[in-house]
Amino acid sequence: MDNELNGSELGTKEFWESSYNREIRNYKSHGDVGEIWFDESAQWRTIDWLLGKEKIDKEASRVLDLGCGNGMFLVGLANEGFNGDLTGVDYSPKAVELAQNIAQDKKLSITYKVADLTQPQDELGHFDVVHDKGTYDAVSLCPDNAKEKRALYLATVEKLLRTADSLFVITSCNWTEDELEKSFAEKFVKYYTIPTPTFKFGGKVGNVVTSVVFKRKKE
Repeated sequence: MDNELNGSELGTKEFWESSYNREIRNYKSHGDVGEIWFDESAQWRTIDWLLGKEKIDKEASRVLDLGCGNGMFLVGLANEGFNGDLTGVDYSPKAVELAQNIAQDKKLSITYKVADLTQPQDELGHFDVVHDKGTYDAVSLCPDNAKEKRALYLATVEKLLRTADSLFVITSCNWTEDELEKSFAEKFVKYYTIPTPTFKFGGKVGNVVTSVVFKRKKE
């Protein structure tokens, strides 16, 4: 990718540990689950597409949420009747702690684990749906070797998909659909674009966020 994002604290583990430590305190004090990245509408567009248009198997599919944060994406799937295997991972132990607390209080069977997605994660197994809402963005904002870490992240994602028909669903606010396609071209092919709200500026139409579904590139 020719363009690189400027490094930011949003790309550091320390920032997220501090943020989720604060959100754990707020949750325990007030029951506030905390911020939902890109707001709830982005989350529900993906859930509606998976369960509605794509009709993934609610009973048998395995879903992995990358950079799960407070875990509300998986909570949303569970609340919509998804009974398959739900797993969320995050490199912030505090995020995982918050997600576990929320799922436990809601009496939902969701597994959460600490995992650095720029490292191989063979022990996680393989999944029918791998979901990313903002995690690739955060990796891209890492102040140290962001380009290399993005490549390592994508190598990990590729191995987590069960088959060539498994879905990699990504929502980004930093990269356009064209940029994602170009960056992923070595390992993935675009399968579907989930419509997102558009805006018009200077005669051009753009999107605040981009949601794209990829499949693993066939040999």
